[in-house]
Amino acid sequence: MNAYIASEDDFLALIASKFPNEHASLVLGRGDDCAEIACPPQMAVSTDLFVEDIHFRRAYFTPFETGYKAMAVNISDMAAAGAKPLGVSVGLITPVPFPREEAEGILDGMLHAARQHDIALTGGDLSRGEKLAFCVTIWGAPAIPATSGPRFLRRGPVAPGDALFACGTLGLARAGLFLLEERGRRAESDFPAACAAHLMPVPQVRAGLVLAGIPGCRLMDVSDGLARDLPRMLAAHGTDCGAAITLPEAFLHPETSAFARAIGENPARFAFLGGEDYALLGACPPGSLDRAAASIRDLPGDVPFLLLGTVTEKKGIMLNGERLADAGFDHFSRK
Repeated sequence: MNAYIASEDDFLALIASKFPNEHASLVLGRGDDCAEIACPPQMAVSTDLFVEDIHFRRAYFTPFETGYKAMAVNISDMAAAGAKPLGVSVGLITPVPFPREEAEGILDGMLHAARQHDIALTGGDLSRGEKLAFCVTIWGAPAIPATSGPRFLRRGPVAPGDALFACGTLGLARAGLFLLEERGRRAESDFPAACAAHLMPVPQVRAGLVLAGIPGCRLMDVSDGLARDLPRMLAAHGTDCGAAITLPEAFLHPETSAFARAIGENPARFAFLGGEDYALLGACPPGSLDRAAASIRDLPGDVPFLLLGTVTEKKGIMLNGERLADAGFDHFSRK
């Protein structure tokens, strides 16, 4: 067998050997110019890029982790919409020649994520380029049955007095990113959870599905850090609010606190800046908060539910009593 992918047809055959071509969400699978999708009455759709040396480094990501995370970051968007993911279309750019072993590892990682959520691969495109890159489009169906009207969760609008909460960990993946950049895989010996949070994030799909049934709930994916994503929620759908956030150290993973202190930063501020969390940020009326919390705490797997604070009429964000000006990750910022 060739050590490298020999041709586009060779690559397509490798994909076909791993991904099934029949699925309840498909009328016609891969092989024609277009797949035919068994569409629900209403669908949520999202697209994400995952680009070498921007979102990941082959120096410390295994091929399996690369393929898995390319899928996971898109699945997290479905979680934020309270949607059940159904299918993906994947555009993939690879350097040439491209090792067959690496291609297999990437596909195995993608397949692992797809199987966890019963997601169909409908097709996509292949090309060559200087860097490894993915463009993934994902779609899903509402969690709420059609008898009550298809309903997806949205970022807003929020209102003053709404409770703010998060599902998942905050700041842990940021610690993992810093550590992997500095030490590579050697960092895993001292900070295994932080490295895993960055390399293999867990999309909170089950949390999104149960929160879709909470009256007045708003939800969004936290990928760029609370400092960047919370203002987006506060301004979504024409609102113009602020927030008072309390983030005690008890809410943070011990590795987050340990790393922040090791580099001389305040743990809460470090976690709030975050990035790569793939947690969910939620808002709901005070009367729905207990039900929201109970729905998450009843899930298997011990998903963290963190009560962060409240939406305020006054603009700006207060973190533990101090006004916060720093923002999280931005692809186009020069800072």
